[in-house]
Amino acid sequence: MELADAVNVLGNFCGMRDLRALTPPALEDQYNIRQADAMVLFGGAILAGGDILAQAIRQGMAKKYIIVGGAGHTTPVLRQKMHALFPDLQTDAMPEAALFNCYLQRKYGLSADYLETESTNCGNNITFLLALMERQKIACGSVILCQDSTMQRRMGAVLRRYRPDMTIIHYAAYQAEVVETENGLQYAAQINGMWELSRYIELLLGEISRLTDDENGYGPKGKGYIVHVDIPEDVRSAFRTLSARYAVRQADPRFASEQRGL
Repeated sequence: MELADAVNVLGNFCGMRDLRALTPPALEDQYNIRQADAMVLFGGAILAGGDILAQAIRQGMAKKYIIVGGAGHTTPVLRQKMHALFPDLQTDAMPEAALFNCYLQRKYGLSADYLETESTNCGNNITFLLALMERQKIACGSVILCQDSTMQRRMGAVLRRYRPDMTIIHYAAYQAEVVETENGLQYAAQINGMWELSRYIELLLGEISRLTDDENGYGPKGKGYIVHVDIPEDVRSAFRTLSARYAVRQADPRFASEQRGL
């Protein structure tokens, strides 16, 4: 498998989008609802997620909008990006949810309904989100999840563990295509705030390791953080191709918790 094809196989697998478009007609066609009960943007470092949430709010995709994220391994990068974009903004102590909400406010004049600012990893992103919904009495039978595409599938697998009854609709923050050029691998199009390509590949490789349901993974046969995820053979092949050349992101113990899932 060519390197660019391998990256795109992993990117498409991890970065799920269940809707053909982020519009109420698409939601109705595919799920027979005009609005989800909630849409949740999870923190990360890719500002494109804020653009997606703004689009969703303007389209009226959900009854409530929530941004989730405290401080984790992506937070320093996000703080740097936000300070570069808004030099007057003192970002040093801001959690990811507040940073993304500030981005929404400054760029679009919009704001989320609720912020969750204490979570540090995928596991407590979900458990703290569910606790917030319970406190605020947000009835949620259907939810649109938006996350950095590298972590999109895993976020849904964590939520499915706790709420198997919920209709989970994925809409990843971006869809990256990688192409081979005479100068090596490059993105086919610019994405707002995107990872350096080598880091993107490392993150994708780390996700496949976590999603694989074996003694080293996060599924029921391993740490038990997520529900079982089937890994197709083309994804396994792409992982083998890339892991021979690139590092695999390891979990950072600084952001672990009882509800781990980093």
